[in-house]
Amino acid sequence: MSDSAPTIVWFRADLRVADNPALFEASRGDKPVIGLYILDDETPGEWRIGGAAKWWLHHSLVTLEQSLAKIGGALVLRQGNAADILAEVVRETNAGKVYWNRCYEPFTIKRDKGIKETLVDQGVEAKSFNGSLLFEPWTIETKAGGFYKVYTRYWLTCRDKGTPAPPLDAPTHLTKFEGDVKSDTLDDWALLPTSPDWAEGLRDRWTPGESGAMERLDTFLDTGAEDYDNLRNFPAIPATSNISPHLHIGDISPRQIWKITVDRLGWTKETEKFLKEIVWREFAYHVFYYLPEIPEQPMHKRFDAFPWREDTAALVAWQTGQTGYPMVDAGMRELWQTGHMHNRVRMITASFLVKHLLLPWQQGEAWFWDTLVDADLAVNAFSWQWVAGCGADAAPYFRIFNPITQGQKFDPDGTYIRTYVPEIADLPDKYLHTPWAAPDDVLHDAGVIMDETYPRPIIDHKMARERALEAFKALPKNTVD
Repeated sequence: MSDSAPTIVWFRADLRVADNPALFEASRGDKPVIGLYILDDETPGEWRIGGAAKWWLHHSLVTLEQSLAKIGGALVLRQGNAADILAEVVRETNAGKVYWNRCYEPFTIKRDKGIKETLVDQGVEAKSFNGSLLFEPWTIETKAGGFYKVYTRYWLTCRDKGTPAPPLDAPTHLTKFEGDVKSDTLDDWALLPTSPDWAEGLRDRWTPGESGAMERLDTFLDTGAEDYDNLRNFPAIPATSNISPHLHIGDISPRQIWKITVDRLGWTKETEKFLKEIVWREFAYHVFYYLPEIPEQPMHKRFDAFPWREDTAALVAWQTGQTGYPMVDAGMRELWQTGHMHNRVRMITASFLVKHLLLPWQQGEAWFWDTLVDADLAVNAFSWQWVAGCGADAAPYFRIFNPITQGQKFDPDGTYIRTYVPEIADLPDKYLHTPWAAPDDVLHDAGVIMDETYPRPIIDHKMARERALEAFKALPKNTVD
């Protein structure tokens, strides 16, 4: 290879210049650096990115291009099978090195291993780094050498490892590759919705990209972190970080979040509670690494015998926020309008699907995958299995969220519900969570006509709860994986 042979930095779930180990390593010498992003819809198969995540990807790539340009770099965009595209770019540029930060989906691990072997055989240096996790999945083990299935023990082991490695600085300069490399444009990829343009709510709520991530973290630490443990369950109160979509796509790294949070606030009860949520994400990746089938199959195999129902009408009612339970409907509409849902409400809506309606958790997982801006395969699958009771550290089967009392407890004045279910906004607080129980005159005064302007519940809570408990109790007792 020529002394001037460029280094390719293959961007993936790390669309930032700070704390990017692959980019940092490539920038250390004076060799030209080529930034490359490949839109590979082939390798993931059915798990190619969904519509909301595509919207976010477009905007994060815009900001990444701008950040690279400021330090003398550029970003090449290509679409297709990543192994084939990477081979083409190496050949076209006579690159001597290819660096990337690791991803952990099973199909990605398999592909990347093959790519690394091929590059090395061709005399190209191939290195991968950890740019997405505090602790890579295989670095945390039980005393017996296995993987953890209970979060508390996993958290304690991570905590005992001490402070995570500090984040890396952003490069101040990149040597530009002077050769000619063809590149797609983002418009070529058509990642943004056109007709209908459903992204207005996303644009109003989010600022994708590295600077947007830092602004959101700063806002949380300034305004929401002080009483995080007490207020994080109330969806109408801005007490959560909303950092997950930035973390998923790599606008920001968990090491940056950890260091900035501790430096700003110290180690307090609230700090620990927030950082434990970051480690919950790590736990999902830990389990996913050892059980790569969890997006499709229950972790506890006795759930293969669960009597899931088929009910297209009920599924559509849930997806569109027309179940007749205001707290559930508000959550599903927030998801559709903003690409996001408050975590407490995610648990309520997910529990309703799998335990009230007895619809397969995989159907909820698929809907979230397409509509969430933070649709992360490991976390999405792990969380749905947790709610369904068939995953690691799962919620007990008898934990069936009551959508009425959950709303009364966590949205007591109805601010959240009135925001996303405006057709019942004029109901008094007393009936907001149970519109069907309101007297006719109250409904009339509020402009509510049951089954016309707002549906009655598609299922009775008491009956649904009893049916679910019977189904769970009837499962085989063995929990051998």
